[in-house]
Amino acid sequence: MKRTYFSVGLTGGVGSGKSTIAGMLLRLGAGIVDADAIAHELTQPDGAAIAGIRHAFGEAAIAANGALDRSWMRARAFADPAARRTLESLLHPLIRAASNRRAEEHAAAGSPYVVFVIPLLVESGDARGRFDRVLVVDCSEAMQMARVCARPGIDPQVARGILAAQATRAQRLAVADDVLFNEAPLDEIAARVEMLHQRYVEQAEASTRASV
Repeated sequence: MKRTYFSVGLTGGVGSGKSTIAGMLLRLGAGIVDADAIAHELTQPDGAAIAGIRHAFGEAAIAANGALDRSWMRARAFADPAARRTLESLLHPLIRAASNRRAEEHAAAGSPYVVFVIPLLVESGDARGRFDRVLVVDCSEAMQMARVCARPGIDPQVARGILAAQATRAQRLAVADDVLFNEAPLDEIAARVEMLHQRYVEQAEASTRASV
């Protein structure tokens, strides 16, 4: 089925501020599809991914309430690349299917364009082919470390493992159509986001006219 909406793939390394930027775009009127939020839904008790995770990793991967034990899985996935690939092979098809459904719903509801917030977009290998634009939220690795280590339960060793498991900063920038460097004061960032929003609205309108 042909896509009926203008799409933006939003990505960035851990701690870059993707959620902050997505929230700003949401308030400006964009439709937001958050891959992490969908992954959380899929791994809640009775979520669609739980049976496959239990089969692949055993009961140790499942918390007492029936949801994914995120701390256990985080430690396992970042220590063992094969385990991480297994988890991704279970989750990614489900996430993509749910993302596409929600994007169509946003478009039907009148969103001028749809933003897919995908932390591992570059790692998927098809970033440029899936979206009309790719927006990379960028910051220094030092800032990433500081932000990630401020999160509960994450120490510098875990943070370094997370960064090492992701694409490099250079790899993300290489696929970007647009880059937002997220280390300025929030009011400056908000002004830049509003400019991007206006540009995407104009591009979406032009794309619609061209397809008629």
